[in-house]
Amino acid sequence: MEKEWDLLLEKLKDVLGKEATLDALLFLIGVQELGKGFLSFSKEEKQDLMHIGTCKVLSLSGYYELEGSDHEGWPHWKLVKNIPALTLDEQEKMLKMHVLEYFDKEKIT
Repeated sequence: MEKEWDLLLEKLKDVLGKEATLDALLFLIGVQELGKGFLSFSKEEKQDLMHIGTCKVLSLSGYYELEGSDHEGWPHWKLVKNIPALTLDEQEKMLKMHVLEYFDKEKIT
């Protein structure tokens, strides 16, 4: 998985012009899922976008389900399956695996 992760980061570096982190990818996925393009976001909105990205990628394994959108078009997710208790390293690995799956399914890279 690390080889695939490094390849994804390389591709995104070519597109973005700078190194990407897991947090940055979750933010980008959140922006993609919001569907409003790149706007100027407040610090709180950036955190919300990372949460949206996290929920989206974890929905690929059935942990979250999209409830719908609010009146401003922001998606809201609900937890439908408990996420297993994991160490920080295991959490990062799980998120990376799901981010790779997201980019593969969405054909963004």
